[in-house]
Amino acid sequence: MDKPVKPRGINHLVLNVRDIEESHKFWTEIVGFEMVGQLTPRPERPNPPKMRFYSGTRSDGSHHHHDVALVENKNLPEPPKEWSMFGVPVAVNHIAITMPSREAWMEHLAYLQKKGVKFDRRVEHGMTHSLYIHDPNGYGVEFVYDLPREVWQDDIEGALNYVKVLPTEGAEALEDRVEGVPTFRQPAPAK
Repeated sequence: MDKPVKPRGINHLVLNVRDIEESHKFWTEIVGFEMVGQLTPRPERPNPPKMRFYSGTRSDGSHHHHDVALVENKNLPEPPKEWSMFGVPVAVNHIAITMPSREAWMEHLAYLQKKGVKFDRRVEHGMTHSLYIHDPNGYGVEFVYDLPREVWQDDIEGALNYVKVLPTEGAEALEDRVEGVPTFRQPAPAK
C-alpha cells in the first residue's frame, strides 16, 4: 500500500476532567448520554483510574459500547471564566453531538434553556444548525442536526465557510428556519 486506509470515522472520544461527579452530571443531565460502564478494581488492575463511559442511542435504539469516556485528573487547570469559540486555551475546541432529528434538536434546546444552561453560540452552518455550550472543564459542546445532504454535498467547502449567527437568549434562541436555507453548489466552469 502506498497510502493509508480511509477510516469510517471517530469511534469515541476520551476527555480528562477535574471532577468526575460534576462531569457525570453534565454528560447525563445536560447532554443526555447514558453511562454504560466504569473501570472497577480487578486482579489484573487493582487501582484503575476513575474512568466512566457514556453512549447515546443509535437510530435502531441500540447503544455503542461508548461514544465518550471521562477520566478524572484533578490537576487540570481551571477553565476560563468566559467560553468563546476560538479563544479557549484547551486542547479540544469542541465536541459535536448529533441529535436524531431537527425536532429532537429543537426539543433539546428548549430543555437546555428551561434548565438555565447558557447558550454560548447559536449558528446556521451550511451543513448543520448548531448550538454551542461548554462543560465544566471548558470543553465546547455543539449540538447539531444535519441538513439534508443535497443542501451541501455539491460544495462542502462553501458549506463549511457559511455561518449565520443567531440569538442566544429568549424565544429567538429557539427559532429555526427550514425555508430559505442556502444550498451550496460548485460554480459552473468558466467558458
